[in-house]
Amino acid sequence: MKILSLHCDYFNFKPLKKAIKSIKELSEEEKKKKEVNNALAILTAVEKTDKDISKTVDKLIEEIKKIAKQVNAKNIVLYPYAHLSENLSSPDMASEVLKKAQEKLSSEDYEVWRAPFGYYKEFEMKLKGHPLSELSRELKVDETSGEEEAKEGKKEEEKINPKQLLREISKAKLDTSKLDENDHRILGKQMNLFSFNDVAPGMVFWHHNGLIIYQELIEFMRELHKNSGYYEIKTPEVLDNKLWKISGHWNKYKENMFLTQYNEKDYAVKPMNCPGGMLVYKESPKSYKDLPLRVGEFGTVHRVEMSGNLGGLFRAIQFTQDDAHIFCKEEQLEEEIFGVIDLVEKVFEKGNFDFKVELSTRPEKRIGSDEIWDKAEEALKNALEKRGMAYELNKGDGAFYGPKIDFHLKDSLGRTWQCSTIQLDFAMPERFELDYTDEDNEKKRPIMLHRAIYGSLERFIGVLLEHTKGRLPTWLAPEQVRVLNFTDRNTEYAKEIKEKLKQKIPNLRISEDFSSNTVQSKVKNAELMKVPYIIVIGDKEEEAGNLAVRVRGNKKIEKYSFDDFSEKLKNEIKNREYK
Repeated sequence: MKILSLHCDYFNFKPLKKAIKSIKELSEEEKKKKEVNNALAILTAVEKTDKDISKTVDKLIEEIKKIAKQVNAKNIVLYPYAHLSENLSSPDMASEVLKKAQEKLSSEDYEVWRAPFGYYKEFEMKLKGHPLSELSRELKVDETSGEEEAKEGKKEEEKINPKQLLREISKAKLDTSKLDENDHRILGKQMNLFSFNDVAPGMVFWHHNGLIIYQELIEFMRELHKNSGYYEIKTPEVLDNKLWKISGHWNKYKENMFLTQYNEKDYAVKPMNCPGGMLVYKESPKSYKDLPLRVGEFGTVHRVEMSGNLGGLFRAIQFTQDDAHIFCKEEQLEEEIFGVIDLVEKVFEKGNFDFKVELSTRPEKRIGSDEIWDKAEEALKNALEKRGMAYELNKGDGAFYGPKIDFHLKDSLGRTWQCSTIQLDFAMPERFELDYTDEDNEKKRPIMLHRAIYGSLERFIGVLLEHTKGRLPTWLAPEQVRVLNFTDRNTEYAKEIKEKLKQKIPNLRISEDFSSNTVQSKVKNAELMKVPYIIVIGDKEEEAGNLAVRVRGNKKIEKYSFDDFSEKLKNEIKNREYK
């Protein structure tokens, strides 16, 4: 049971008409407006879990008496209020609870008014100004006492062996015996980028260094979005199953979704971002002047995977997509597809990737008519051919709501990875009744493009690490420069160089190693972390005022003036060059 108690200067109510046909008709006297001064109004929703009428009534009366004593009220209004819960009991049960509560309270020196059950009513009130004037409560029958609860909790706690549990969650170690030396999981551990643990299978624990890469990629995409006219949104990760039924995921994709409950209702952890984006679109009216509308979201999603299918960053349960949805008119469609292809090419160019293109057509499990699918597939095919892009046909591998263009990038080992995608969707705007007002003031349905460039950020980072063998472009490297001293007498000058570089290039990720280890050992440590630039300061550099720089694992040392090196570094980072 849920109640909302309102201590009022006055509380007035009047029945209007029957809401439940089976309810007995009120007399003319009962239909009159009731006016109660200095009232404690108890808005009440009896729920399915309130199965025992007698115990439910006793619990309700106990709570009312407690509140009435606190606020010094003798006039009680019992008011049925279904809006407090979505798990309501039967009308007969609720009516009986309120009726018996009135009888018992009336026998205990309270004046009690009971608003009629099963009628539409209007009420008017003036709340008092003290802190107890408005209180909400959830009342549960047959709960254990506080003392019994504490005893049960103590027994349960005694069963827990923290040390044993800690051993269990700490024992999983990465087996590197069957992995190539440039496997992203080995590089991730070596460079302190990320880790995995069985307490969250298929989910990444990002360390500071790895999070730098993750955030730099997001910032790059944000800049591309800004320059291409995108808005950014953020939607919840757990959503009511009604939404997933509308979108079609509940019937077509449910086995891949994590399900949960709240207030005895079914919810799902989102496997995709698009349904949330539909609700954002519907929040305000749209006209043809608002289109094309490009909306981006860096959305974290969860998808059920068999444990045997998990593979580091490449195949994860939790991952983040650089998702976006474009709402447009049919005559704008081709240009919007070209705009997405432009973004794909810019991103792949930054990673020095080659790629191939596939056109994926209708799958067996799908929503929407064949006529819509014909139209959507033809639109994507025409766009690719007009753009002059070679593509392969991938029959039956489209999304359940529409065909798609997939971009498979090729890494340094010749492997291909599907990352970017453009999906054309006529069905979901129809299911969510999206519309806009056209030039003639008529309602039209927008066309929708789902698109991602990185795809999964986790997968993209994994591919990038293996493609570069961990030697990331300077703008992405967690640590961009490391300064080493040759001997202790060079330490002060090395510190000066470090500080000058920080002043010259704000936010430069630069570190130092002025330990007593040999230069060879310090270089090796920097190499393991794949630091793009290692500056070694010795007597010669200090005397000549220049820098000895080891570049990206080359054994050859290059000499730079401070100004030349700092300018080179600054441009490389600013322009996000692939070096």
